[in-house]
Parts: sequence; C-alpha cells; structure tokens
Amino acid sequence: MRRVPRAGHSSFGMPLKKRGPRGAVEILLVEDNAGDIRLMQEAFREAGCFAKLNVARNGPQALAFLRRENPYQASPRPAFILLDLNLPGANGLELLAEIKKERGLRQIPVIVLSTSTRAEDIAKAYDLHANCYISKPADLESLVEVARIIEAFWLGTAAAPDVSPRPRMLALRKYA
Repeated sequence: MRRVPRAGHSSFGMPLKKRGPRGAVEILLVEDNAGDIRLMQEAFREAGCFAKLNVARNGPQALAFLRRENPYQASPRPAFILLDLNLPGANGLELLAEIKKERGLRQIPVIVLSTSTRAEDIAKAYDLHANCYISKPADLESLVEVARIIEAFWLGTAAAPDVSPRPRMLALRKYA
C-alpha cells in the first residue's frame, strides 16, 4: 500500500528539512547509467518523496555542480549526495575523496548507493568519510523502500549542519 505523506513530511510522517525554492528537497544524484537514473527518479516518486533529483553523470560534472562552476552557477546546494561508485573516468571513491577534502563541501552528507558489495569498496568508502553505504537493489519495489528509508532518515531524523553557502565577509580597512 502506497503511503501518501502530508505536505512537508516524509512518507513515514517525519517533518522534512532543507526545502528548496520550489518546495522540494534538493538531492544530487551522481550516476552515469540512464536506466538507473530513471529507476531512481521513479523510486523517489513512488515513495512519495518531495525531492528534486539533480543529476551529474560523472565526477567532473558533480564537482562543477557542487562548486557552482560553469554551467552550474545557479545550482542549489543539495541536502545530500547519492553517489554511485561505478562512474566513467574517475570512479566514485575518487570523487568522494575530493568532496570530503574540500572545506566547503565536506559537510554535505554522501550516501554511497552502489551495486558493489565488495568489502574493499565498503571499507574504502567509510575510510573516505562516506556517511552511509547502501547496496543498490535490483528491483523497483526494493528501490522504492530504500528511497523511503533514505528520506525518512536523512531528511526527517538525522541532524545535519547547514551547508548553504555563507556570504563572504569583506575585510574592513581602518582609515586614519
């Protein structure tokens, strides 16, 4: 039975955080596979999640989005990042290391969502400060349940620091 959440609440009834200008929670999905992107979008829709999935297909796109570099100058700051490990070029672990290295990005929670169940990948993700590691389910029904759990925990239960950009302080010069 599909749960219909109240506005501003997760599918489990928890109040949601980090709403964007259109009322949806902003999430960055880093995934290169078009089929997996569509499945994730469908899973969040089916779960009744009030989320906007912004998609980056590789590490450089994700970093440009997060850093608000061209062509992503107006990109929203995501409440969290869903990261696949199997990306073209630099893999997801390399991207995770880069995100956690940057002071302006490291506090954004990163949830690794990957088909890899290798103990080495899981250990390395946590060594690089992933906030969570979830094995990507193969069917839509299980993925919908994962979306509900992610939404309930990361947007309704977990406390996260405010990662919105802060205005730069201008140095004041003393005049004699």
